[in-house]
Amino acid sequence: MGSEHILTAVAWPYANGPRHIGHVAGFGVPSDVFSRYQRLAGNQVLMVSGTDEHGTPIQVQADAEGVSPRELADRNALLIAKDLQQLGLSYDLFTRTTTTNHYEVAQEIFLGLLKNGYVFEEKQLGAISPSTGRTLPDRYIEGTCPICGYPHARGDQCDNCGNQLDPIDLIDPRSRINGEIPRFVETEQMMLDLPAFGDVLADWLKQQTHWRANVQKFALNLLDDLKPRSYTRDLEWGIPVPLDGWRDRPDKRIYVWFDAVVGYLSASIEWARRRGAPEAWRAWWQEPDSRGYYFMGKDNIVFHAEIWPAMLFGYSGIGAKDGTPGRLGALNRPYEVVSSEFLTMEGRKFSSSRNVVIYVGDLLSRYDADALRYFLAVAGPENQDTDFTWTEFVRRNNDELVAGWGNLVNRTLSMTAKNLGAIPEPGALTDADRALLASSRAAFGAVGDLLARSRQKAAIGEAMSVVGAANKYLSDMAPWKLRTEDPTRMASVLHVALQVVDDVKTLLTPFLPSSSAKIHAALGGAGAWAAMPRLVEVDEPTAAGSPSYSVLEGDYDTGASWESVPLPVGRPIRTPTPVFTKLDPSVAEKELARLDTA
Repeated sequence: MGSEHILTAVAWPYANGPRHIGHVAGFGVPSDVFSRYQRLAGNQVLMVSGTDEHGTPIQVQADAEGVSPRELADRNALLIAKDLQQLGLSYDLFTRTTTTNHYEVAQEIFLGLLKNGYVFEEKQLGAISPSTGRTLPDRYIEGTCPICGYPHARGDQCDNCGNQLDPIDLIDPRSRINGEIPRFVETEQMMLDLPAFGDVLADWLKQQTHWRANVQKFALNLLDDLKPRSYTRDLEWGIPVPLDGWRDRPDKRIYVWFDAVVGYLSASIEWARRRGAPEAWRAWWQEPDSRGYYFMGKDNIVFHAEIWPAMLFGYSGIGAKDGTPGRLGALNRPYEVVSSEFLTMEGRKFSSSRNVVIYVGDLLSRYDADALRYFLAVAGPENQDTDFTWTEFVRRNNDELVAGWGNLVNRTLSMTAKNLGAIPEPGALTDADRALLASSRAAFGAVGDLLARSRQKAAIGEAMSVVGAANKYLSDMAPWKLRTEDPTRMASVLHVALQVVDDVKTLLTPFLPSSSAKIHAALGGAGAWAAMPRLVEVDEPTAAGSPSYSVLEGDYDTGASWESVPLPVGRPIRTPTPVFTKLDPSVAEKELARLDTA
């Protein structure tokens, strides 16, 4: 077992519908690449998330479909879990926010903050939909920012200037659901006293010099205008407020954003209980040397770099009002907030309502998961907004995966299987042999260092550079000509090439787990190489009334390690089948036509 506890806290996909590839580009694939690397490096990883199922948007969608919010959440939670399973995301637990465990943990955090004086009651103006009488969430109200004049500011934040807002602040506010002008009425809410954490948040954020510069700067700028935030909402669908006079009211619930961020903790607690060690979660949340990495899109920075840390500080008794830890004990703050930028599609912003969308399940029904994972790794929105185009998807699949990595694997294993049948013993190595082997071994340090810092584009670039060097080596050495001229030399060349293929298989495992497992088997490796998540039905009711629910879980300890392992001479090698599928260039035209006619 490794010496470090690594928490991978992955943004919770919202359960109002299936997820598109823009979602998994930000929270899904990067978090799995990171987790798979950390496991290979010998660390103890806990990767958790689940479907975020409360709030007005779920209620609105359910009403539109003529079903209950619970029925909509049940359907979409299972759909999303199946998509993420097919994508190979190695969750230790992917659960739901409607579980009894989550309700209990979310209410405990609220009560701990209340006990320490960081939650207080206040009357405020809340936005109501005139046509339905329901509360409009902040993010469902749009208007002109009173600070910078941006015409599409949301009721909680302006994406142009980054300032926090309240819906009442907006100029000419309107509902994003139906365009109507909201009605503002006085209502009682419980508020989180964010200003009480101004000093501790500032001190903490200034120490996070290992964060991506744009994330740290954005988070620090938020401190200039800290205001109390409403912890509760006038909602019908959500977690009850655990207070006398509140808990039985049908119109008061914990705000979905405060509920969802607690999910990282509640999922960790559920994971520990499911494995029969109910206190095991504490190693990731309370040990001083454990590290929590939070993966999300840039629109979620405010809740993960400011509000969730404030909640953790306050529950732990740290802030302007001091206090004592709640019954769960003092809790660690995030070590890093790993925020990605946005992925657009064919130059347009993803929009389900406008059919500008590629759903994960739809894409994976036609193309390999590793093809999508590869594209998102090399061309995803790691540090700037990027565009998904079908032409580029096909080009990278064909030119880089198939003609680059796939070609190296296929010709190396095919020549070995045809001419030798097993891993050959090398003769005397040349300078060229030793140089290639040395660069392959050195890549573990370079790629590992980049992955540990979530510089995944650079990391996969380093790994693919070894592929390029190995393909050049084979072309230069021409082992097919040596079969009759110098069979001993041919054996040496193929041994070197096979060793590099095995090394690169490991280097690319975090990115391409499914194809790496196939290559492991083709090289004669025994046992599982890159384990995949399992979809498991839990035979217990949810707090929302579902008789059972499904989770993703898995045992990812396969014994694989992040290092070059010498291949055993004499191990049989079989003729490989193609690892990747070449796509016809017409695929791009067909997919664009499908998009335009959807």
